[in-house]
Amino acid sequence: MEPITHFLTGACIGRAGFNRKTAYATLAATLAAEAPDLDVFWGFAGPVEELKHHRGITHTFVAVPFVALVATALAWLFHRWRESRALRRATNPDQRGKAPTAPVRWGWVYLAAFVAAASHILLDWTNNYGVRPFFPFNPRWYAGSFVFIAEPILWGLLFSALIFPWLFGLADHEIGARRTQFRGRGWAIFALTGMVFLWCWRWTEHAQAEAMLNNTQVATAPVTRMAIEPYPVNPFRWHAILETPNYYQTAEVDTHIGSIDSEAPRDVLYKPTDTPAVEAAKRTLLGQVYLDWGTWAVVRDIGQYPEPGADPPQLPPGRTWTTVEFSDLRFSSRGTGRASVLSGWTYIVDNHDEAAEGMGGRVQK
Repeated sequence: MEPITHFLTGACIGRAGFNRKTAYATLAATLAAEAPDLDVFWGFAGPVEELKHHRGITHTFVAVPFVALVATALAWLFHRWRESRALRRATNPDQRGKAPTAPVRWGWVYLAAFVAAASHILLDWTNNYGVRPFFPFNPRWYAGSFVFIAEPILWGLLFSALIFPWLFGLADHEIGARRTQFRGRGWAIFALTGMVFLWCWRWTEHAQAEAMLNNTQVATAPVTRMAIEPYPVNPFRWHAILETPNYYQTAEVDTHIGSIDSEAPRDVLYKPTDTPAVEAAKRTLLGQVYLDWGTWAVVRDIGQYPEPGADPPQLPPGRTWTTVEFSDLRFSSRGTGRASVLSGWTYIVDNHDEAAEGMGGRVQK
């Protein structure tokens, strides 16, 4: 999922009860919930390295205890800063730094961070990009593919759990009501429960879409495998990808009205031919990384097609080059196999040498 959902989930986990056990529980949980995505800094090493390490070791069960430890350490540093600030102002008791609203129990802080770090893996598993939670012991990608990577319904649930208690607190302050400590626990539990309910609903609709496809002849050839991808907001709408021996076919499924929309040739992509250049491209760093991740990868030789921002090879007479494109049908435009941010390319010279490679408009240096 995108960072907003992770941050808000961590905050709700902290406010669902951990903050009643110890101070800094919400802070540590919020940090731990998003910390695994620090692997994006691999992007400084280039787009291919970023793809290689994204949702890598930081998104595994092995890393959860360490992510929680780092988040707890950051909360401890913040605590020490508050203490030192209070000591500097100790000459005036009225000016002391505000004390935590609950005693600090570092074991509870760590537990809150641990649960939040684990929630990151669970949330990322629900969408179709996937995670490798058992890496490095098992490199397989797992993807639930029933929640879109950015789901506004979840934003609404999680934001409400944080905003409404604050608004009610302002109202109580205006009328002079007694301040309620640890306000918002019920709202946080409601939001997290609502998230689980949405998952169950979408899981059911995903299964219904799969059953509809299995009971309907969409493709004219035998289907060897299929994928059912989510859209945001609408739990009844799904994008299906079906593979046959010679082509891929896409379809739009609506489980609410029981319809499947797919027409040839609009929704058909024939499998490209494996040329020598394609075979050479698969052996490059991009090829190895992309084919490891891209469960619906399509690799094709598109000829002398210069990529934006990447000058084609300057070759002497008698030598040739071609562009080999990598795309994943899960993230491609309907029926074209073409993607943008998650597409990759490499220039292959004389059908065997790599000249350059990149992804999403960025060149791998």
